[in-house]
Amino acid sequence: MNTRNLFFRHMAQTSSFPVALEIERASGVYMFGYDGKKYLDLISGISVSALGHLHPAVTEAVRNQLEKYMHLMVYGEFIQEEQVALAAMLTGCLPESLDNVYLVNSGSEAIEGALKLAKRYTGRSELVAFRNAYHGSSHGALSITGNEKLKQAFRPLLPDVTHIRYNEPADLTVISKKTACVVAETIQGEAGAIVPDNDWLIALRKRCDDTGSLLILDEIQVGMGRTGTLWAFESSGIVPDILVLAKGFGGGLPLGAFIANRQIMACLTDNPVLGHITTFGGNALCAAAARASLGVVLDEELWKNAARMEQLLRAELHHPAIKNVRGRGLLLALELESFEKTQKMMQLCIARGLVTDWFLFADNCIRIAPPLIITDTQIREATGILLECLDQI
Repeated sequence: MNTRNLFFRHMAQTSSFPVALEIERASGVYMFGYDGKKYLDLISGISVSALGHLHPAVTEAVRNQLEKYMHLMVYGEFIQEEQVALAAMLTGCLPESLDNVYLVNSGSEAIEGALKLAKRYTGRSELVAFRNAYHGSSHGALSITGNEKLKQAFRPLLPDVTHIRYNEPADLTVISKKTACVVAETIQGEAGAIVPDNDWLIALRKRCDDTGSLLILDEIQVGMGRTGTLWAFESSGIVPDILVLAKGFGGGLPLGAFIANRQIMACLTDNPVLGHITTFGGNALCAAAARASLGVVLDEELWKNAARMEQLLRAELHHPAIKNVRGRGLLLALELESFEKTQKMMQLCIARGLVTDWFLFADNCIRIAPPLIITDTQIREATGILLECLDQI
């Protein structure tokens, strides 16, 4: 079967220039082509494969669950052990106020649920988000995404959405008693790993408290230990009203969640009944994978490895072509001169067995977001290839 031709003929394309690597299998931090070529995965499926590929704890959990059942009923109707155990484990490593979990299929769906929850709970309609934010591609998530190029072809979107500058204290006055919620990435991902000032996050939390607006923190990319703490908001000392997770949370399978206080979440249960519902959210296999993955992250304290590997990456990555290195933990952006140089770097890296990527709203930056299990030796392997390729752009 000519898989490549069938890919372009029958699979809907998201761009005119897909990477189009044909991968036969993957293990740990490596992927392998049908020709046997080995690729070091420096982006973990955009932060999804936090434990790398085919981690034994995750595959065992999925296999065990597969022998019991896959799907029984829509989310919330039956008591399913893996869902309950995952929710208990998750809330056990979060602040006390985040004690109620709604499991969904993806980050976009988690954002949609969080927006509905905030509007229902506050009785308000105004949404505040940030420029260059990325929250997903469904209509509500796209409405609060902060890049006009990505959404101009799909208007009209949700009304009453205002975008302000990220990490800019003066703009917080826009948040008012008409605001249902403010949605912020704890660290902006697709803007190129933008880390905000702690003082700004604290001021954002206070402004939401003063106006009665709910603070939704999107940790879809940065949660699960990626930025050097288990949850990125831990380093700032604030706690969101609603936390949104996905990507690495699912252990490699499709799973997202929005998490809030039980009192807030309860407003989805009546007037109307089934205020939010999902058929496949919290699928038993996905919940099993997520629970196993979170267990490994907690047991091995992988956020500490992310912090150590950041220091090694920063020590190794010195080159005249690198304008800046932004980010925290194992979500870093190497800023280059232009998108053309980024594209060339990606091609050169792939030819040498290293998979990299760019950022949606910072296309002059190379993404570094490997699995959290990556070792010193593998980091040096990656930086060696990066430096060789930088010499050629």
